[in-house]
Amino acid sequence: MKNDALEMLRLFHAELVHIRRDIHANPELGFEETRTSQIVADKLTEWGIEVHRGLAKTGVVGVIKGRKNSGRAIGLRADMDCLPMHETGNVAHRSKVAGRMHACGHDGHTTMLLGAARYLAQSRNFDGTVNLIFQPAEEGGGGGRVMVEEGLFKRFPVDAVYALHNWPGLPLGKMAVRAGPMMAATDEIKIKVSGRGGHAALPHLAADPVVAAAHIITALQTVASRNANPVDALVVSVCSMQTSQVGAFNVIPGHVELIGTVRSFSPEIRELAEKRIKEITVSVAQGLGASAEVEYRRGYPATVNTQREAEFAARVGERVFGKGNVVTDGEPTMGGEDFSYMLQARPGAYVFLGQGGAQLGCTLHNPSYDFNDEVIPLGAGYLAALVEDSLPLK
Repeated sequence: MKNDALEMLRLFHAELVHIRRDIHANPELGFEETRTSQIVADKLTEWGIEVHRGLAKTGVVGVIKGRKNSGRAIGLRADMDCLPMHETGNVAHRSKVAGRMHACGHDGHTTMLLGAARYLAQSRNFDGTVNLIFQPAEEGGGGGRVMVEEGLFKRFPVDAVYALHNWPGLPLGKMAVRAGPMMAATDEIKIKVSGRGGHAALPHLAADPVVAAAHIITALQTVASRNANPVDALVVSVCSMQTSQVGAFNVIPGHVELIGTVRSFSPEIRELAEKRIKEITVSVAQGLGASAEVEYRRGYPATVNTQREAEFAARVGERVFGKGNVVTDGEPTMGGEDFSYMLQARPGAYVFLGQGGAQLGCTLHNPSYDFNDEVIPLGAGYLAALVEDSLPLK
């Protein structure tokens, strides 16, 4: 990035830190980000940026025109919502709302995009249009899907769309991007195993759903190990087991409920996993004298970067951070992201931005997590560079 642009970002770094910490102290859940979106809209308006509100209820889109109009456009997206968690850290700007916390850095993502917006609005050193997408409800609400379904890219067309996510596993000043999958599809399974309750001392008179559930849990591990191609990543995790009988040591319950998650990268493996989970669960239960019902709920699709845009994002990163600070051969993660819906609608790339601190417990979704404010000018500068490099002035 140009030195004058980076210097400009550093000039209002303190103001951006204040915004970030204010958002952190006042977290809002998905589709409830009224205060946060008001801050975003007010700042964009203050900087002379065209503002549109109402997509996905609390979403905000800012539009900046460059010095020239090539007819091309780029989208930059940041998420705004918090998690339903209680913050345990002792920072001065800790959450003021019990059971609400910015534990994934969305406060930082919003602030970095605001920083880029301020710089781009002042410089307008590009040829075309940038659409700034402030999205609600990434944490399970599918705000990205809702924005797309409500006409995001029809109202605000883009040739490509990009997003940043802070990554504590990467040192400050580094970034990672790759073509293909960055994050996994996130599906949920709910299984009800029904048997016939009875006295634990007389198991032959009952049909024990606990035993059936235990065998189902074990058998489901074969979906990844014996059904999927070993080179295709797949996770099947049963994470909770609850019976209809609580407290008695000598009662076989009538039913057991299992809850878990399935993570995959390709549509084919996703289809295979759903099919085999249903078949195995029902068959194992029947073989042990019980019955089973499987509810398989599709979550976010895999977040898949397009080749051209991932390579472009890496080149811009090399210019901003230095060639040795851009990781292009990293492994994807089994976490999920609803930016995936935007990537299904338009070419683009999802980028991990190093913030360090993982070794100190500053990992995502940790109750002591806090966004590293030193990342703000780096992320804002990178977002601005994506615009200037993709829409260069001739």
